[in-house]
Formats: sequence, structure tokens, C-alpha cells
Amino acid sequence: MSKIKIALFIDTYYPMIDGVINVVDNYARLLNKKADVDVAVFCPIMDKNYKDNFEYKVVRCKSKKLFFLDYNLPTPNIDKKFKKAICDFNPDIVHIHSPFGVGKMALKYAKKHNKVAIATFHSQFKKDIYKVTKSKLITNIVLKKIMKTFNMADEGWAVNQEVEKLYRQYGFAGKSIVMNNGTNLVPIDDDCKELDQKYDIKKGEKVFLFLGRINLVKNLLFIVDALVQYNQLNPNFKMLFVGDGQDRSILEKYIEKSGIKDKIIMCGKVTDDYLKSQYYKRADLFLFPSLYDSSSIVQIEAASQRTPTLFIEGAVTAGTVTPEVNGFVADNDAKKYAQKMFDITSNDKRLLQVGQKAFEDLYVPWDKAVDKAYERYKSLLKTKNSL
Repeated sequence: MSKIKIALFIDTYYPMIDGVINVVDNYARLLNKKADVDVAVFCPIMDKNYKDNFEYKVVRCKSKKLFFLDYNLPTPNIDKKFKKAICDFNPDIVHIHSPFGVGKMALKYAKKHNKVAIATFHSQFKKDIYKVTKSKLITNIVLKKIMKTFNMADEGWAVNQEVEKLYRQYGFAGKSIVMNNGTNLVPIDDDCKELDQKYDIKKGEKVFLFLGRINLVKNLLFIVDALVQYNQLNPNFKMLFVGDGQDRSILEKYIEKSGIKDKIIMCGKVTDDYLKSQYYKRADLFLFPSLYDSSSIVQIEAASQRTPTLFIEGAVTAGTVTPEVNGFVADNDAKKYAQKMFDITSNDKRLLQVGQKAFEDLYVPWDKAVDKAYERYKSLLKTKNSL
């Protein structure tokens, strides 16, 4: 029996790191371990000095450096070698994770050669485009072009139900299903005393956590504002910001002026999975008031250690939780968010119950997530071949 050839297409890749790149890497890495699968990632050159060293096949296309952006613009249409590599690989499944140069070319290839074509919905493009252009007209024009590309796919995969609804609003007219992301973290049995010692966390102090990119789009200043309000309700706490990013200095200056800087700790970037798990395990509550994210792996990571997440009500990324059952939501108001933090952490029994449900309902190891995708690949391929 010949192998199923699966091609994953993305318009950015390592050495850049973000949530979508993490998803593609896990898909490729785990699919590559299956005996009947041949997988390849098709992406642009991001750094000429970067050398690929993956256990799966990676094919790069030419790109151009744009001085006003922090990433390269893929130019696959003028890269004959890249086009030939796709034809030589001859994929059965074409799966795009972005709708621009590489992704658009991939769907055109799939349509021309009658291949199964899948598009995963990751981002809130309308917000992203408006943030750059500050023009509703331009935003709508660009969004229309993006959805024209996505509508070339046989099926759309949304990372949660709210994202699926959002893309319907954007103009996706095809068939779509929810295909949740996963995490590499596993539950640990650890009292995390090392963290208590390192950060001088005293007995009885509530511990709040944010882990991720230090970027203001994550609503990090809102967290500080909420902590100032929480301090008036209960001054017995520590806040851990784990991560690094372009806005770290802005956040640090904001914390300096907050009046509670002694309770907030910038822990820096953590890449070790076990250490990440310790942070999640030690936290009483994971704070994620982002209105930018569509679905973040960090909330799944938190659930892996039975730590529930507090979102902003109506946020797309809160679409995976049932409030008061396996997670929490609060109004988009620092004072009300702080009150919710206080209410949650004042009831230890309830907090443990919701944390357990988060683990049961939301925790998905990457191998299970990819196994589900793999079965869907086979089903779509069988349907395509029977036509």
C-alpha cells in the first residue's frame, strides 16, 4: 500500500515562532511517525542563515525582505524550484494554515490536480488587517480576497466553535468542522516548592499566572490594572508573567508605576516543558484576557495541570469553555475582572472542581489531536477518490 502524502503549507516558519507555527510543527512531527504517511512542510525562507534540522521534510521558497515588516514576504509564484518540489512530492492532501502567497498557491495547485484541500482557520484577520491599515474599506477589500482563497478549500477546520462562527461572518461558504489544537504538556505530580523558594511565594498567597508572548495585543496592561484592583480586595498574592517579547519594557515600566510592583514578577522566557508545567501547576488561576487570540494553546496547557483560565466574556478564545464549569469569564472591565478573580480564589473547593473539569474537557495531548486529524484526512481522501 502506497503512503498517504500530506503537504502542510504556511506563509511563515522557523526560526520565527508563534502559535500557528507550533501547530504545523506538531502536525508534521506526529504525522511523520505514522508508517503509512509521508509528510512535508512547504514554507518560505525566513532567514538565509537558518539551517533546517527537522525529522520531517521541509521545502522552502524564495522570499523578499520588507523593511517595514518584521518578516519576509514569500514569493512562491516566481520560484520554479519550489513549484517543481510540490509536483515531485505529489501530495494527496493539501492543508494550508495561512491564505497568502504560499497558501493561495497551494489551493490553486490542489484544484488543478484534483487533490483534497483543507484550510485551517487560526487568526482574526479582520482585526489584524484593521490594526495595520486603520481603514474599514481596505480591511473589507483584503478580507474579501482572503475569504476567496479560503473558499477554494474542500473543507475548513476551525480551532473552536467561535472561530467557526467568525469565519462564517467573514464570508466562508464551504463545509467546516471544529478541529481543536493540543499540547505537548502532560500532567505532573509536583508540589512546585522550587518556585515558592525562587519567587518567595508565602503560604496562603494566591498565585496568578500569564504565560506567553509579552505583547500588548494580549491585553497585558489590563492584567496589571486588574491586579491593582484585586490588591484592594486581597493584598496577599503574587503575579507571575512568564515569557518574553517585543513589549516587555513597556510592561515593566507599567508595572513600576502600578504601586504593586513587589507583587508582580517578570520570570522571563521558559522553553522547558516540565518547567512550564510547574508554573501552570503552581498557579491558582491562569489569566488570559486577550481579545486578539482566536484560540491559544496556553489555555490547553493550563488545563493539563488542572488550572482553570479566566477570560474576557465574549472573547473568541473563550469559545472552548463553559463558564463556571470548566473555565471562567468576566466583563471587559478591570474592576469587575478583579472582583471575579477574588470570587474565584475565595472558594477553593469550587476552584478545584472547575480545574478538574478543565482537565477532563479541555486537555488534549497533541498525539490525540493529530490522530483525529489523520482520520479526517483518510475520510476526505476516500470520499475524493470515490467521486
